[in-house]
Amino acid sequence: MNSQRQSQHRSRHKNRSYKISKRSIKDDYIDKQVWVIHAAIVEKLLSNPELIEQVKETLENRRETAKIGYGEYITWLSIIEVSDQPDLFKRAILENSGKMKRYRRKTPLVNILTEEEREKAITNGALGTIDDISVLF
Repeated sequence: MNSQRQSQHRSRHKNRSYKISKRSIKDDYIDKQVWVIHAAIVEKLLSNPELIEQVKETLENRRETAKIGYGEYITWLSIIEVSDQPDLFKRAILENSGKMKRYRRKTPLVNILTEEEREKAITNGALGTIDDISVLF
């Protein structure tokens, strides 16, 4: 009887027209901040291609010290290899997939922006404002 109930429960939830997310608003907010910081990093790297070497060194150091998994390492390495193709480079880093959201949270693109540049990116891109409070209700 118990297994029959479980089966009914599962089939009842299969027909939902929506997906229940295990993510919180806080996760979405953090992802947005990380995304805008990476958008600023991309622009700076494209304007200063000599900084790519610094990213490669960080990536290699993380691989050598086992601070990065193989899949993540290959993904970032592949992205770095297309840094001479601005559109592809930007699309790859800013991809809106679960995988890239996780990878951006542990990014090898560190020490590219100054603190001022990082704060400006967050202020201009991630904070947002609410002009009409009625959207909350």
